[in-house]
Formats: sequence, C-alpha cells, structure tokens
Amino acid sequence: MFHTHIAVQTADFDVSEELRLLRAADARIGAVCSFVGTVRDRNDGSSVASMELEHYPGMTEKSIAEMVEAARQRFDIYGARVIHRVGLLAPQDQIVLVAVSSAHRGESFAACEFLMDYLKTQAPFWKKEDTPEGARWVDARVADDAAMARWN
Repeated sequence: MFHTHIAVQTADFDVSEELRLLRAADARIGAVCSFVGTVRDRNDGSSVASMELEHYPGMTEKSIAEMVEAARQRFDIYGARVIHRVGLLAPQDQIVLVAVSSAHRGESFAACEFLMDYLKTQAPFWKKEDTPEGARWVDARVADDAAMARWN
C-alpha cells in the first residue's frame, strides 16, 4: 500500500512530526529521505525582506499528486509527504517539505530529488520577493530546468 499526504497551506509544519507520520504508515520502511526548503535573505544580488507565494487552489494539489504518482511509478517507494507553504514568508521560514519512504536509501534519495525538481519547475506556484529595489516576481532558473531535464 502506498501512503501519501499532500498539503498546500499558510501554516508552518513540524518536520519531526511529518517524518514520524510517514514512518508510522508502513513497517516495511527502512529509509526516509527528506528535503526542507527555506526562504533565503538574498537572491540574485539583492537582499530579500520577504517572499510571497501564490498558487492556483485545487490545480496545485492535483499537480503535486500527479508528481507523486510519477515518482511512485518510477521508484520503489512506499510513501511520500509533500507540504508547500503559500502566503507571506520571511527569511529562514520553511517553504517546502518533501519526504519519501522506501526499503533502502537509494530509492528514497532519488525520489525526493525527483519530486523537488518537479516542484521547482512544474508546480503552479508564483513567488514574489520584496527587495530594496521593490517587489519582483521570481523567474524560473536555467539550473532548475536542467535538473528537471535529466529525468526525461
């Protein structure tokens, strides 16, 4: 049985609790890999006072569910938890958690990286940073697209 949890929310999340819930879902689990993304205080040479994340409700969750299903089909994993925050965030705030479980570490590491690459390039999120020069939308990065291309 595959266990998944997907949430798009304004509230912060407790990484320890999320990993506990993932592990508790299946006694076959021998490995859990997780990634936590946070807001940086600098980007593209400017300081960042805050970041606002927007999304398309319903469509975003559906898109993430499709990404998790693609990871399940591609890797031998038992479960995944993906939490992505939206709203106004400050430097050092948590933005995203991707956690994946499997029997062995290799599948968990690969699936976690695969899901993050998808989230960075395919999920319908929009980021706006508040900088000394004014507010600016964050464009997709060439490096993120290159990371995603390697999975094709």
